[in-house]
Amino acid sequence: MNRILTTHTGSLPRTPKVVELLLAEEQHPGARRAELQAAVRDAIEHVVKKQIECGLDIINDGEQGRTDYTVHVMRRLTGYDGPSAPPMGTGDEEFPELAALLKQFASPFQHRPSCSGPVDWKDWPAAQADIELARRAVWGAKTEDIFMTSPSPGQIARYLKNRHYKSDEDYIFALADVMRREYRAIVEAGFILQLDCPDLAMLRHMVYLDLPLADYRKIIATNVDALNHAVRDLPPERMRMHVCWGSTMAPHHTDVELKDIIDIVLSARPHAVSFPAANARHEHEWKIWREVSLPDGKKIIPGVIDSTSNIVEHPEVVADRILNFASVVGRENVIAGVDCGFGTFAGRVQVDTKIVWLKLQSLTEGAQRASKQLWTEAA
Repeated sequence: MNRILTTHTGSLPRTPKVVELLLAEEQHPGARRAELQAAVRDAIEHVVKKQIECGLDIINDGEQGRTDYTVHVMRRLTGYDGPSAPPMGTGDEEFPELAALLKQFASPFQHRPSCSGPVDWKDWPAAQADIELARRAVWGAKTEDIFMTSPSPGQIARYLKNRHYKSDEDYIFALADVMRREYRAIVEAGFILQLDCPDLAMLRHMVYLDLPLADYRKIIATNVDALNHAVRDLPPERMRMHVCWGSTMAPHHTDVELKDIIDIVLSARPHAVSFPAANARHEHEWKIWREVSLPDGKKIIPGVIDSTSNIVEHPEVVADRILNFASVVGRENVIAGVDCGFGTFAGRVQVDTKIVWLKLQSLTEGAQRASKQLWTEAA
């Protein structure tokens, strides 16, 4: 390529109708399913059109038919009949005023049952239908490529807690064996598989903040081992992964630093890794790549747009962020992305929908400016 490609993280704003019908499906499964499927199909077509209008190169279905990026699997797998976990907060319980504010942005979908029995497929056709709906709606779009997201074994285990398996490691590897089928199906359908792995960073401040860093690294190394086990037969170049510290408006002051986990992240098989690099807590971390050697065949997808702010980044700011990364890993190894999803949880709106599209337009314009500078300098 003779330019910086652009993409995003996965979830995009859902229409009020889709949110209404997702909630109806949650409360009365099957009652309005046909109506929901039609609304999701229309919503996917809409977000595909908007992504193309914004100039994005690598697009997806916007996760329109899911309540979030993880818990949809609980309806498709056996074993999830245990008690539901309490709603997840920011991981920073000492800020009651912030907690009260965030209630305004809470998703109505809070049911997260624990694993109380062996995990296996009970509704594989639902996963197939999800893939096929995305394929039909997105295929033929004039883009460089198309991706589809799926949660990693470690991320599922983070959300849907283990109450059945002898150890968390046994649980995660059981999930790896089960989810392997979905991962393969996504790739065989022609998509780039994006494995959502926020567990690799978020477990630190949300669960293991008091654990020594060395012990925490062992935990996430196991998660990556399970991920690699699940995708062992898939081509790395048809996979990418997303690592993050959460998409909430949190202080992030207890986030693990990228430099402390990046070697483990890079040991995963997917050829590209997406991570936040626009928010104020992590923007400086482009500098770690002065010391970290990017393995051959790997690319990075730094977020150059903040997904929690309603401020539309100036294209020049976007270009500067891209240029920083290109200066340390090489322009050919950078794809410009977004910190996290804009529609992580159905019904939770942090960024105005119209502003989302303005931000993505700024992303593509900033990439154009960076590309012009990078390739002009090399000429």
